[in-house]
Amino acid sequence: MTSYGYFLASEDHGPRALVGQARAAESAGFRSLWISDHYHPWLDAQGNSPFVWTTIGALAQATELPVATAVTCPSVRVHPAVIAQAAATCGALLPGRFRLGVGTGEALNEHILGDAWPEASVRLEMLEEAVEVIRALFTGNRISHRGRHYTVENARLYTLPDEPVPIDVSGYAPAATELAARIGDGFVTMGPEGELLRRFRSAGGSGPTGCAIKVCYDTDRDRAARTVLQRWPNLFLPGELAALLPEPKHFEQATQLVTEQQIAGGSMPLGDDPEEHIRALAECRDAGFDEVYVSQIGPDLDGFFDFYRTRVLPALG
Repeated sequence: MTSYGYFLASEDHGPRALVGQARAAESAGFRSLWISDHYHPWLDAQGNSPFVWTTIGALAQATELPVATAVTCPSVRVHPAVIAQAAATCGALLPGRFRLGVGTGEALNEHILGDAWPEASVRLEMLEEAVEVIRALFTGNRISHRGRHYTVENARLYTLPDEPVPIDVSGYAPAATELAARIGDGFVTMGPEGELLRRFRSAGGSGPTGCAIKVCYDTDRDRAARTVLQRWPNLFLPGELAALLPEPKHFEQATQLVTEQQIAGGSMPLGDDPEEHIRALAECRDAGFDEVYVSQIGPDLDGFFDFYRTRVLPALG
């Protein structure tokens, strides 16, 4: 049976607000949490980007829900040996309740140290080697590694959970999805991408699968569309722009092409019609995903959680 979780948007909220949302999500009946891992927000209007590992430490004390990163790039901005330590510590804080979601990342977050931003095929190579390093360190053994992209010398993790943290791999295109099938303990993506899910399974992928959608609950549907246009128009950019643009100002320039009419006429649930929200989540469920995560855009978080607690989640069982 599909379960429904809440997606914490680090780009749009500070750490205290995220912890409060996690508590509210648990009270509303959501069963798990995803949290994004960013250095920059997509746009200055979003205005946040707390360090995800500190926030997860707070979440471990605030809620009993499982937590996963969605997703961490373990290959450019932060060395995979450091990600391994961070994830192992989270696994110890959240025994049996933490999963490390990984992906190839975006220039927005990963260019900050001045490293070159590789093309997609190289980023996939880097991700595969990074996961190899992380898994080796999860054994608790002392390791050294000299690969094409990473070097680790005499490293050992001393703080470990009882079982290694599962590693879920994200895929938004065929090549990444096939990599997820080969190396992942699970698969994650955005939206009801049934074709990617079928590709993951047909390529031999196993483990839990999850997808996420964004919604804007508001008592006024037109106001909801305006809120999305102000805070998250980047969701409507096509192609590879999300992976390639390096600064929030570039996203602000690109999103000048996005219109309120485009948002209002799209598939994103807007407003307070429960059927619109239920249909969007059911589409993800019917595509075959084990877990579906919802992220609220906009200021009325109390209204959103009450709406989902009373009108949406009960209808989904």
